[in-house]
Amino acid sequence: MPRYAALFRAVNLPAYGTLSMADLRALLERLGLRDVQTVLQSGNAVFSSPRAAGALETLIERELLARLRLASPVLVRGGPQLADVIAGNPFPREAAADPGHLLVVFLKSAPPAENVDALRRTIAGPERIEAAGSHLYAYYPAGVGTSKLTAALIERKLGTRGTGRNWNTVRKLNELTGGEARGR
Repeated sequence: MPRYAALFRAVNLPAYGTLSMADLRALLERLGLRDVQTVLQSGNAVFSSPRAAGALETLIERELLARLRLASPVLVRGGPQLADVIAGNPFPREAAADPGHLLVVFLKSAPPAENVDALRRTIAGPERIEAAGSHLYAYYPAGVGTSKLTAALIERKLGTRGTGRNWNTVRKLNELTGGEARGR
């Protein structure tokens, strides 16, 4: 049975609402997902399901709102997809030397190239980005907290919702979903 990672956007941030990992696990188990485990407190869960990723996103978002009154976009990726994200990393040196400043922004849909170019033109600092399908690699050498390359700006310029995870978390999710340990 396929293993998936569910990434919840804006969970446990003061302006958006809180969700205990115990409540999240219980919700996912009530939905019939198997071998559920949460990863960190920032809204990551790993589980097994025979359903397709898109159907899982819709189901989890709907039930999260209905049962827990939390409106949060959910992005679901399977182990092979996470392995591809790692293999396709355009910033291998940064991933090795500074993994906490390399983020992967998982997107609801692949943005058009002109939107990625528009985002790139807005970058005034040292940040660098590369898009690949339905995710964006973003390297923040001076740190994420003070950067003007914010999640809101990324979503607005790309025209799609997303949620970011640092490289260490991406690698952990890949491991837990059984994604091959290939790539950088």
